[in-house]
Amino acid sequence: MEDLLQVGILSSTHGVRGEMKVFPTTDDVKRFKKNKDYILETPKGNIDVQVTSVKFFKQFVILKFEGFDTLDDILPYKGCRLLVNREHAVKCEKDEYFIADLIGLSVEDEEGKKIGTLTDVMQTGANDVYVVETAEGKEYLFPAIRECILQVDMQQQKIVVHVMPGLMDDVASGKEN
Repeated sequence: MEDLLQVGILSSTHGVRGEMKVFPTTDDVKRFKKNKDYILETPKGNIDVQVTSVKFFKQFVILKFEGFDTLDDILPYKGCRLLVNREHAVKCEKDEYFIADLIGLSVEDEEGKKIGTLTDVMQTGANDVYVVETAEGKEYLFPAIRECILQVDMQQQKIVVHVMPGLMDDVASGKEN
């Protein structure tokens, strides 16, 4: 499990007083009102920052960091990732997981046959979609719904799936594409 989790990306400056538009990569944008301690991931290393003001504008969160008072102070950090320590992360509900924790888990079917490794999670709006890559390099997409994702076992580092009709026709029928 990663200790640092991404919650946003610094997109562009806002005004001349050191504010930055942040594109949130968290499910809970209200978190920016609650938590003040963040980490900027920069090419020269991580920097601890504290938020002094928060505003919301369209799909962005406008943040002001302590000690960044001018456009020139904040501009070098455009494009940097905004991270949070796991201890400051929003708590997951039952059957919710951080994407960073799911990446790399082994994926197997109900009979215990390994399908591959989870390499990505696509957020589609309706439901997430798990991208699973086989040892042969094929990719399969599994919707993150109860009928398909039967179990996520973080201790055993595996996900058990029900292969719904059509998801893996070439493998289920023994045919190779």
